[in-house]
Amino acid sequence: MASFYEVMIERNFSSAHQLRGYKGKCENLHGHNYKIEIYAKGAELNNIGLLIDFGDLKKAADEIVTYLDHRNLNELPPFDEELNPSAENLACYICEYLNSRIGDERVQVYKVRCFETPTSIATYQIG
Repeated sequence: MASFYEVMIERNFSSAHQLRGYKGKCENLHGHNYKIEIYAKGAELNNIGLLIDFGDLKKAADEIVTYLDHRNLNELPPFDEELNPSAENLACYICEYLNSRIGDERVQVYKVRCFETPTSIATYQIG
């Protein structure tokens, strides 16, 4: 297995959602206090010994958190029509967004863990 460096940050937000097509209480509008863990990795450090500046990673994460926070996810693209706002789809969406903002040939956001509750967690991982 290849060696790599990894960094992780956490962010929190609160949102409402309802799962379309679900048969049970989660088909009703309800909310969560989400916690997300964002993991970036890469094989080499930059010229000052960093994989990525935590500040840059936090800034990109805060952009997506601001978009999602205190909103009904079912009203926000792509969750309004294209994707059901499940924890799994949220994790994937956040991962892809962050890679579009900060991913490059040296560092990649490769994993996002989305906590709907402290004991209910969905993970999206690349590779």
